[in-house]
Amino acid sequence: MGVTKKESFTAQQNRIADLAKAFSHPARVAILQLLAAKKACVCGDLVDELDLAQATVSQHLKELKRIGIIQGEINPPRVCYCINPEVWQEAKQVFGNLLETVTEVSCC
Repeated sequence: MGVTKKESFTAQQNRIADLAKAFSHPARVAILQLLAAKKACVCGDLVDELDLAQATVSQHLKELKRIGIIQGEINPPRVCYCINPEVWQEAKQVFGNLLETVTEVSCC
């Protein structure tokens, strides 16, 4: 696998790529949809609602938390997660701006 050379791109381009990664796997999309629908912190329910192993869900949650699009509160033995509203708004704005840069396609 090649080196990504993140330093060759702007901070904004790297951030857009990070935010896109949150939506780049169907399991992460499903997790975000569940959290958004509940509009509250969700603890162990995610594994029950998804047809995935606990370890798989944990890996996806870890990535979503790294990106910042979810936030979690750890009260052993429970960890509760919810959408981070600031980062959710950032993603809406970033993707809206990116998608609006192309208003007309005139190739091929």
